[in-house]
This record gives sequence, structure tokens and C-alpha cells, in this order.
Amino acid sequence: MTGKTSKLYAIVHAKCAHCRRGNIFTGSMYGWNIQHTKEICSHCAQRIEIEPGYFYAAMYVSYAMNVIEMLFASFITYLICGPLEDNTFWNYLIVIFVGCFLLYPFNYRYSRIILLHVLSPNIKYKPYYDQ
Repeated sequence: MTGKTSKLYAIVHAKCAHCRRGNIFTGSMYGWNIQHTKEICSHCAQRIEIEPGYFYAAMYVSYAMNVIEMLFASFITYLICGPLEDNTFWNYLIVIFVGCFLLYPFNYRYSRIILLHVLSPNIKYKPYYDQ
């Protein structure tokens, strides 16, 4: 890849916020290789976890993502099953819990990526790594 790497590309492909080249995670999002956050970027040597407990803030981002996903799942269930009543309660509950369970790896990964790329003022992109 030549030229300046876009921030959107780096976010979607889980690249380092500092160089936008190195991977943030080992393993795949879904699959047998469990994803782990790297300690140091393999391309620019930027510390991914800036300080101990840094990713606790990602829980708040993950919570917001989860609420949006639950509202969306509830709306889809409403369109299919109708309003929430005694006879549709379990439909709503099952759809919401299955959705949360299936989207957990996505939320884990992208809450950390959003924290690094959008909410971390200490990590700045250095375009000279694109050379």
C-alpha cells in the first residue's frame, strides 16, 4: 500500500492508530484463534495499552455499542413478531441475548479500536510511517 493510509481503513482493518500499518490484535475476530490485544505494535513499536487498565474505558464504548445493538434487535423483533406482550416476551429475550452473544467478539475488538483511534488524544498518526 502506498500513500497516506486513511483513518477509516485503519479502523476497519484494526490497524495501529500511530502508524496505521501494524495489527492491533492477534487471532481472528471469529474462529478458533482467540483474539488478543498486542502489547506493542510490530511496525512502529507504539505501546497499544498506553497505561495499566487503559482498556477499562473500552467497556463504556462496548456498553454503548451493545445498547444500540439491543435496540436494533428489539426493533427487528417488533417488525416480525409485533409489540412486546406476554406471548412475545420470550421472542424478544431470545433475540436480544443471542444477538449480544454473537456480537461479543465484534464489540470487544471495535470498542478497543474506537478507544484508540477516536477517544485517545495521546496517540497521533505519523504519516512518515507510510513511506
